[in-house]
Amino acid sequence: MNKLTTGDYVVFAIYFVVVASYGLWVYWRKRKAETGSNDYFLAEGSLTWWAIGASLIASNISAEQFIGMSGSGFKMGLAIATYEWMAAATLIVVAIFFIPVYLKNKIFTMPQFLNQRYNGTVAMIMAIFWLLLYVVVNLTSILFLGALAVSAISGVNLEACIWGMAIFAVIITLGGMKVIGYTDVIQVFFLILGGLVTTYIAVNLVSTHYGAHGILGGLNVMRSQATDHFHMIFSHDNANYLDLPGLSVLIGGMWIVNLNYWGCNQYITQRALGADLKTARGGILFAAFLKLLMPVIVVLPGIAAYILYKQNVFGFYDKIGIGADVTPDRAYPVLLNLLPSGLKGLSFAALTAAVVASLAGKANSIATIFTLDVYKKINPGMTEKQTVVVGKITVVVAMLLGIILCRHLGIDKKGGFQYIQEYTGFVSPGIFAMFILGFFWKKTTSNAALFATIGGFILSCGFKVMPNYINLASLAPYGFSAKNAAGVYEMPFIDRMGFVFLICVVGMYIISMIENAKGDKVHGLEVDTKMFRTSKGFAVGTVLICGILVALYSMFW
Repeated sequence: MNKLTTGDYVVFAIYFVVVASYGLWVYWRKRKAETGSNDYFLAEGSLTWWAIGASLIASNISAEQFIGMSGSGFKMGLAIATYEWMAAATLIVVAIFFIPVYLKNKIFTMPQFLNQRYNGTVAMIMAIFWLLLYVVVNLTSILFLGALAVSAISGVNLEACIWGMAIFAVIITLGGMKVIGYTDVIQVFFLILGGLVTTYIAVNLVSTHYGAHGILGGLNVMRSQATDHFHMIFSHDNANYLDLPGLSVLIGGMWIVNLNYWGCNQYITQRALGADLKTARGGILFAAFLKLLMPVIVVLPGIAAYILYKQNVFGFYDKIGIGADVTPDRAYPVLLNLLPSGLKGLSFAALTAAVVASLAGKANSIATIFTLDVYKKINPGMTEKQTVVVGKITVVVAMLLGIILCRHLGIDKKGGFQYIQEYTGFVSPGIFAMFILGFFWKKTTSNAALFATIGGFILSCGFKVMPNYINLASLAPYGFSAKNAAGVYEMPFIDRMGFVFLICVVGMYIISMIENAKGDKVHGLEVDTKMFRTSKGFAVGTVLICGILVALYSMFW
């Protein structure tokens, strides 16, 4: 039944009232202490470690995880969890090495880092590029996928869902980063609670159907009935190898995906840039622990749906499709429609919380980059009050653009999670090369950075179309190519990212050495090795997370 009952609306209303009331309370309480644009955009010095950690997860987890990653769990199994579990390891690297550099050099936006490290040209090019990427790819996909899921669950018109979530997100965003950060704590509570309830019900449905007992019995049934869905590392003959190419998810391009996302992304790093180092690291470590939990919430329901689908329980064939017409992204909404009254409302609130929090975070990042790195460069005489006003206008305009564009990009046809990964993957290698050398190699020049930015994108496009002109079958024995749906040998996108990154690094090295020999001036950053030292508590948390990751990959290899 694709509609909500009275009990579901009551639960959802409680969620809405709690978030709205807490957001208003934070806004009015903090308003008197607001000192300027940095306070509005970054909540400078206002967020605690637990608010930073919760906000990181709330901004990261959205419809592409609940719908797209759950759909990938339906299609390929637990292996898709590598995006979440490798992110936990990546967050530790970011906390130790990236955040200290940003805070030491008083970096508040990513274009500001590029301007300070390279020059204004590099910074402006990347600012405009990030704005386009955030609006056209990220904001639109979050909005459309979220509305699609909410519409499928509630029966509410898709158009109404798009406008409703957009308006809710704008209201939160206009309150500034303080309101976003603290309301994200509530959002994460509903997200995790509702997600765990959905997982429990889904696994219990499997248990009941097969005559097992309880949640543990259901998990045992899932492992026995879908053995191929519980491997983290795919062999070369696996049908999903192009999506997750074997060991590359551990020692290859997956690191570039995650390090670029978590360490060089305004949308994410913004949460920690307004805090001191100890608080920022504590928040990031908390987020790393939460990332370990995410596959339980978003991947296991997809696997449970796959097992129920094989048995055509509850008419899954009609709802998800048969053969070539199977649409994995429908798996999570179908599961939610099986939940009893009240619990369905809780899971509905969890999904809405994830979407709204991500929309708010993305809109705030768009406003921060446009206002501080584009508009303020054109109008340097703006007052702090005018800067905040421009930021608020930008939030509204960005959301309106998202509403207009989201239905015309074919997001639903491509699959939400794959849509975002594919399009951001064209630029991630070059951007990450530019950042990592800018951090830790003082001789890196501005022209080398431009090469990575523009050349990295061109190289990524070249690798993508290469199979149309070159037969890559010879790379198959080495694991660097596999047949796609059309029977053409193609290089996995994660491996493409790895090769493009290496080429960018080599190119940057050569260009920098040539320009250094000419005596060209290089802008360095202030880096002190002492700032990479961590507290004992952080070190203990790091060891614990690494130990859990080793155990998980050993268990599900």
